[in-house]
Amino acid sequence: MKKLCFIFLIPIFMWSQNLNELVELSLKNRLVDSYNYELESLKNEFESVKSGYLPKVDVGASYSQTNKETANVANEGSTTYATASFILYDGGKRSDTFKSYDSNIKSTEEAIQANKNKIALNVVNYYFSYLSLLSSKEAKEKEIEQLNAQYNRLKKYLDVGTTTEDELEKIIYRVESANVSLHEIELQLQTIVHNLNYITGVDVSIESGSLLNEFSQLPTELTRADIKSLEYDLDTLLNNANIEKSGYLPTINLKNTYTKYDMNYKNSSYDSTLDDQNIASINLTWNIFSFGETKNRYESQYKKYLSLKSKYMYEKNKANVDLQLAIKAYDIAKLKVKSAQSGLAAANSAYKVVKSKFENGLIDNIAYLESLTEKYNAISVLKTAQYDIEIKKANVIYNSGNNLKEYIK
Repeated sequence: MKKLCFIFLIPIFMWSQNLNELVELSLKNRLVDSYNYELESLKNEFESVKSGYLPKVDVGASYSQTNKETANVANEGSTTYATASFILYDGGKRSDTFKSYDSNIKSTEEAIQANKNKIALNVVNYYFSYLSLLSSKEAKEKEIEQLNAQYNRLKKYLDVGTTTEDELEKIIYRVESANVSLHEIELQLQTIVHNLNYITGVDVSIESGSLLNEFSQLPTELTRADIKSLEYDLDTLLNNANIEKSGYLPTINLKNTYTKYDMNYKNSSYDSTLDDQNIASINLTWNIFSFGETKNRYESQYKKYLSLKSKYMYEKNKANVDLQLAIKAYDIAKLKVKSAQSGLAAANSAYKVVKSKFENGLIDNIAYLESLTEKYNAISVLKTAQYDIEIKKANVIYNSGNNLKEYIK
């Protein structure tokens, strides 16, 4: 019973993960958390700015004592007051500030989505690259197995003098060469696993079987999230420029102050009947000359907008080109699969013929080894092509602006 309970308590990440689980884990890493915290910080800042434009109420009190009493300054006195104020008009700065924060928040949201989609794309690439390498490893192991079997077979012939030492040496060389390739493949597999561990934040073990949904035609009218983020950044900078431009216009402020006085005069002739006072005012301030300060601030912000606009146009055009290239690469990948299937069928047929001839002593060892290598290379090429088409499919989905995670099955 204790063993059974322990099994149920084992964390899920100790088991093998399919592609969907790997993507889920990668989208919960600390980098994504930092983006989310940044977004929440920006939203809180916006709420603070909005609150700053609401009517303000301040209260205060003071106590004073003087050594020289006058009619205006009592020997001892206290004052309490309450002030309410509200900015009635600020040249449009308030609305432009709100628009700036709103577009900045939307830009950050799109940037988070863009980063998530990019992370998912990286995970998809690692996943199918891993499976491709795994198939190459299996093919290489089978090749080594066949070579070792052939070595043992020829060694018996060597013992009875029906083959030569150089034939065995050729097989030994091929085995050693294949082992080197096998070690290189294993290193690449380990590298991918380490990269996935880094992205997901846990130790992963890859489970095969995941694919991406087929599509006949993706909705290509969508815009990639990173391009949308730049669009909102443009709005933010344009609004920032308008904020500075509002400095050309006046600011109108409403203010009402109620004051309560408690004055104690030694000289009774100074006594005042003023116990409290209410002052309501409307105030206008208008900076009509600032040696070009407002003008330069506006032009500075507007040039930032123009700079980002140029970058946006460049990135948008690049995204369109990337999509067309991704679609073309996907079409080529489909042709590669068909070609690899034909290649494997041909390699299998050739291997059967060559093996039969070799075992009957009709051809030499070199021809047999070449045919064997071609067979397992053809197996590896087909598997690689099949997994590569999934990677190319992911690139099309990503560059068309679709959510990659939704296409994983």
